[in-house]
Amino acid sequence: MYDRRSWQAAGTSRDWPRIMQRQAESAHSPLLRDFLEKSRIEASRPLSDVPLVALDLETTGLDPARHSIVSFGLVPFSLRRIVCRESLYRVVQPRREPDAESIVIHHITHSEMAEAPDIVEVLETLLQALAGRIVVVHYRAIERRFLDAVLRSRLGEGLVFPVIDTMALEARRHPRRKPGVIGRWLGRKPVSLRLAACRQRYNLPQYAAHHALTDALATAELFQAQVAHAYTPDTPISSLWS
Repeated sequence: MYDRRSWQAAGTSRDWPRIMQRQAESAHSPLLRDFLEKSRIEASRPLSDVPLVALDLETTGLDPARHSIVSFGLVPFSLRRIVCRESLYRVVQPRREPDAESIVIHHITHSEMAEAPDIVEVLETLLQALAGRIVVVHYRAIERRFLDAVLRSRLGEGLVFPVIDTMALEARRHPRRKPGVIGRWLGRKPVSLRLAACRQRYNLPQYAAHHALTDALATAELFQAQVAHAYTPDTPISSLWS
């Protein structure tokens, strides 16, 4: 089992192939082992040669120890195309009753959640859809931490895996996001890293927020735009994953 110290080490290490191999060797679950063995991608592979999948989770809150996943959406893509016909969206039943505030955000009703399957019933479908691809998210703390927490609670062992975080890439482009004294005096506003604001800077269309599938599509399009503006198809995947 991958423990919390290994998680912290993985968060700063760039040697993801080795990390994935070690997890595969110690994994007890055939489902996790299959995912890990298929998902070892060499650090030197160029972006143009890497299968990608955008993933978004909607949750009842931000703390995986207290909150639950209520839906997930994913969209496979490459630098050149988005494969909408292979997209996947599921509503799942949270383990804890969501509060009214979270329902206002993601618009998934109590009845929808009550009729939805437990996430353990769709874990195989989810991991198979992600296997062999680099996962692209907007703010990695949500997707990676919540999936790790779900797998620990349901399978008894966690999972860490490389992701490309479009929020982090945007932060690289705007290291001084808060204006100084003069900037504030001139009326300049802080640079927002929210998904919609990031998309607006690339002249991408506005989508309704907080639907897992729509946000996954929006993340895929944002990453394509980021690469077109700041990177090249020959950029090694190790330059962007974390």
